[in-house]
Amino acid sequence: MTSEELARSIVARLRAAGQQAYLVGGCVRDLLLGREPKDFDVATDARPDRVSELFERSEMVGAHFGVVLVRENTAQVEVATFRSDVSYSDGRRPDAVHFETDPRQDVLRRDFTINALLLDPETNQVLDFTGGREDLARGIISAIGNPEERFEEDHLRLIRAVRFAARLGFTIEPATMAAIQRLHSLIANVSPERVRDELARILTEGGARRGFELLDESGLLAEILPEVAAMKGVRQPPQFHPEGDVWTHTLLLLEKLNHPTLTLAAGALLHDVGKPPTFRIAERIRFDGHAEEGARMTHQILSRLRFSGEQTERVEALVANHMRFMHSRQMRDSTLKRFLRMENFPELLELHRLDCMAGSGQLDNYKFALQKLEEMGEQELRPKPLLTGDDLIAEGYPPGPAFKKMLDAVEDAQLEGRVHTKEDALALVRQQFG
Repeated sequence: MTSEELARSIVARLRAAGQQAYLVGGCVRDLLLGREPKDFDVATDARPDRVSELFERSEMVGAHFGVVLVRENTAQVEVATFRSDVSYSDGRRPDAVHFETDPRQDVLRRDFTINALLLDPETNQVLDFTGGREDLARGIISAIGNPEERFEEDHLRLIRAVRFAARLGFTIEPATMAAIQRLHSLIANVSPERVRDELARILTEGGARRGFELLDESGLLAEILPEVAAMKGVRQPPQFHPEGDVWTHTLLLLEKLNHPTLTLAAGALLHDVGKPPTFRIAERIRFDGHAEEGARMTHQILSRLRFSGEQTERVEALVANHMRFMHSRQMRDSTLKRFLRMENFPELLELHRLDCMAGSGQLDNYKFALQKLEEMGEQELRPKPLLTGDDLIAEGYPPGPAFKKMLDAVEDAQLEGRVHTKEDALALVRQQFG
């Protein structure tokens, strides 16, 4: 059973029990736009305990807010009781809720008009109490009622407005945008994890460039990612970057993302984050060491936003290594092979392609890497080691830090085709290390 099938069956069962029930929120928005909803939600006048009685496989996930999760096989649907909210002193959750019987009262507490639509799945009738259908048709993100009140209730709505506009290709209604611009500093009160999740969606759901332009226009970018905002106006050498400053270059990368992983998208955003602090003019504009500085800054930024250790490490590696392609033709065979077999190299290669396409357009080094990958193959890039630590011990070498140098020297020679057998490898060790 799919989530949609489960949601429709929940509505039918609630109605059979004498309750009101509708599909609500993002799923209705997406269905009306011809998009496939990611999940389905149901709104009802049934109280949480009544919902639990009607559905055996259910659990309270927000009893205070009237939310019950109903499961069937792998499908799950949130069923929420109509409610109105009473004040938001923490800028996130209502201090109290009142359960309602009128669906109109329920939608008036929601964030944006396009997310406040109710759908009768039996008749396909849409209940629209806030003008959401018109805003869908016009491609507009509008806060319900007074925008400042909506954003003061839940500060995360500031960035959610941007995410919906970017994902759907909509514009933000002027009064709603003006409220975001006045209140953008409130985003500092939101937990890093919630901000991270919204940024991740902006980066990966489509419209990443538009999303970051809106973050900048709204004032949110300087609050959340001041290191990225610092890219604006930082000039680049025109012979390598005819497109303009670092900010423009980064936006072009974001525009070219196509269903990216989160780590690739974050790498695209942050690959040149080290340029503003390393900018200098010598014989020309230079950014000496910007990849290394960018990797250090990336670690700080992603740690601050509570990205996982694995995600942080992967993005940090993308930023640290994104300039190495320019030296690939001059690399020794062993260095090149180690480069090409790096963990997560396909993402690094794609970041390099995007970087080139958003700048000079020259793909010579990208094509060289592809050619070498095809020529060498997995066995040549990762040959079976000729020696192990046990072999060195058997030869009488005492275990210690020198083992790594010995084994690395053997692997270098193996990758360069200078040794081919265990005997060759042992001879090399005796020659270089005694």
